[in-house]
Amino acid sequence: MANPAADAHEPATARGHRTRQKVLDAAEVVFGTRGYEAASIVDITRAAGIAQGTFYLYFPSKKAVFAELVGELGAKLRRTLAAAVADLDDRLTVERAGLHAFLGFVREHRNLYRIIRQAEFVDEALYRDYYSKLAEGYRVGLARAMTEGQIRKLDPEAVAFALMGIFDFLGMRWVLWEGKLPPQHVLDDVFALVRDGLGLQSSTFNARASNAPKRSR
Repeated sequence: MANPAADAHEPATARGHRTRQKVLDAAEVVFGTRGYEAASIVDITRAAGIAQGTFYLYFPSKKAVFAELVGELGAKLRRTLAAAVADLDDRLTVERAGLHAFLGFVREHRNLYRIIRQAEFVDEALYRDYYSKLAEGYRVGLARAMTEGQIRKLDPEAVAFALMGIFDFLGMRWVLWEGKLPPQHVLDDVFALVRDGLGLQSSTFNARASNAPKRSR
């Protein structure tokens, strides 16, 4: 399947990079507020404050700029998460820091949810790529922590997607719907859920429960 983002033109000068970024920033707002179908290149160029012809110096189509935007948002999110946990060794501390970093990113990019959900219908491969790349880095970190004995040994890919789902909906419920971070007691409760699910004591408890004699009814 062709990748529309691959058709985007890389600028040769610093000024060109700045202009191209203005287009992407404007596209984030336009696609997030108007939706992909209703949005037009004219809307994007007007929001960016550039001539329509300038748009085509960097992107051949609306789909191309949308694809580039989804890829850029995914890369920015992954860099943000990586930076937030770069100096941390304990996996549960990593989870807490990662949750806060994700919620902060969502607050800064309020249109992220709408754009990514639209991607499923604009280009399903693009949609899957966004989540697959996010999950892969997560999977690697979880697998390493399992090998080191920090957390329970589970299927790291399944755990990565499960935790992504928890954090994704947490951000939607508070940051997207109410425009604020979740209350502290909510964050504490969610982290307790993650801690108890990943913690080594959970596997010990499960092993004891499975070896316990069955009561007759």
